[in-house]
Amino acid sequence: MMKAILYLLEHDFRNFFRYKWWLVGLISMNLADLFIMAIVYNYMISGAVASEIKSYFNFFAPGLAVTGLFASAFMIGREINMERRREVHHYMLSLPMTRLELAIGRVLSGGLRGMLYMSPLLLTCFIFLGFPNVWQFFLILAVLFLLAVGISGLSIAIAVSTSSLEKFITARGLVYYTLFFCSSVFYPLSLIQQLGQDGKFPMVLVTLAEINPLSNASDMIRNFLLGYPPFAFTSIINVLAFSAIFTLGAAFAYMKIIERT
Repeated sequence: MMKAILYLLEHDFRNFFRYKWWLVGLISMNLADLFIMAIVYNYMISGAVASEIKSYFNFFAPGLAVTGLFASAFMIGREINMERRREVHHYMLSLPMTRLELAIGRVLSGGLRGMLYMSPLLLTCFIFLGFPNVWQFFLILAVLFLLAVGISGLSIAIAVSTSSLEKFITARGLVYYTLFFCSSVFYPLSLIQQLGQDGKFPMVLVTLAEINPLSNASDMIRNFLLGYPPFAFTSIINVLAFSAIFTLGAAFAYMKIIERT
């Protein structure tokens, strides 16, 4: 089983590095967001928010690492959607491996590619905010890996459920905006909760922001590096549940749908 999965990892990583200069450009853009946008926003945030987060640069750095992880892990869905449309998946089905190995390999490769892309962003975060202790470091990597695999699964589930590139891009945009803007990636969760209590933000979206795995992963890194917000064990449970649901769901959907097409 491992041999088949390793072959798929090699196949998908080779495709990933085919666009290495494009990836370098994207990472540079992410770092530019941190060093330009975050520093500028540091002078624009309200006094109440500034008193809580101290520095928007420090606050945004962990969120940026999670953002990069999300975007890169999601790329596997676009490739699988293209394979379906061009019927390349018939070649994948002809390989000497089971459907389960094929599904697990694709989900895993999407997650590992996300971890690889995110590495320089996380390292930048450590350099400017400080390094966590050993246990915190391994917990950060474990949670981010679970998150990356879950995102890869979510992307694959959307890819095999949409018959055209336009539908996939539309669904991807909807997921992007919902998960990014209903999270604590760009602003503190306490601000979203306060807006909800004031009736300025729907409570259902406040609840979504609280259980959003992007919020949970970002805030866990902030707690380890900045000391706020308070650490919550439920954040790890939320990420684990997200990963389990979409990994298993994507594997099942991938096996069933590619056999029918």
